[in-house]
Amino acid sequence: MPELPEVETVVRTLNQLVSGKRIEKVSVHLPRIIQRPSEPEQFSQVLAGRSIASIERRGKFIRFILNDLVMVSHLRMEGRYGLYSRDEPVEKHTHVIFHFDDGTELRYKDVRQFGTMHLFNPGEEWQLPPLHKLGLEPLDPAFTLDAFRAQLRGRSTKIKPLLLNQQRIAGIGNIYADEALFRAGIHPERTAGSLTRQEAASLHTAIVGTLQEAVHAGGSSIKSYVNGQGEMGMFQQRLNVYGRNNQPCPRCTQEIVKIVLGGRGTHYCSRCQPAKRSRKRIQQN
Repeated sequence: MPELPEVETVVRTLNQLVSGKRIEKVSVHLPRIIQRPSEPEQFSQVLAGRSIASIERRGKFIRFILNDLVMVSHLRMEGRYGLYSRDEPVEKHTHVIFHFDDGTELRYKDVRQFGTMHLFNPGEEWQLPPLHKLGLEPLDPAFTLDAFRAQLRGRSTKIKPLLLNQQRIAGIGNIYADEALFRAGIHPERTAGSLTRQEAASLHTAIVGTLQEAVHAGGSSIKSYVNGQGEMGMFQQRLNVYGRNNQPCPRCTQEIVKIVLGGRGTHYCSRCQPAKRSRKRIQQN
């Protein structure tokens, strides 16, 4: 599933490609993608004639800001957007097409068919699913150390599942949770409330730094992810632990371990990320 860096890259690309374009009509080939309104025909009718002012991100969600509407889109596992000429053949698994009056089309393709689209009046999206319960934005100035520590304080939840909880912190997924925990030297099974202030500060810095670097690299192309221009991300070349089980740790050469935690594959170095709190601070790479 695309995580914050991938979605941010898609948003930046789409802003360059489709901002200012006017929608002539919308074709919906897979009705269940459209969650609100419940009728795809109404979705298409409402969007016809409206223009895309800008595109923004909230967590892993994309917000298309139109004249007087907001469309919230989630890519789920393998959803992707691409801009095409109307003369180009429509590829298999293309489920929604936004036809623009300049002869181009924004096409939504989704092999797994899990993606969603919701329409709202401006401001209404913050009060209703799927955005209404999202947690802190880790690249927002409001994501301070104190705000982060407030999410950890007194919690018996293991730290890795807490980082994946979108109601606590929005946008972090499996890849960047593993990478941030490695950088901070924290075992993924440590309870959130057991982290000292120093450890919380290290993890806070690691989360922000990892995500910023991943955004700069265009995200990670682990499976099928590409941005709106069909380009792969490059951050997968910098991963320290994710997907590297049985390979040597880049810091200490200990073999990277993979376990299942909270139903998710989790990668870590048992030497650099001890299960118990160490008195000796582990140096970040």
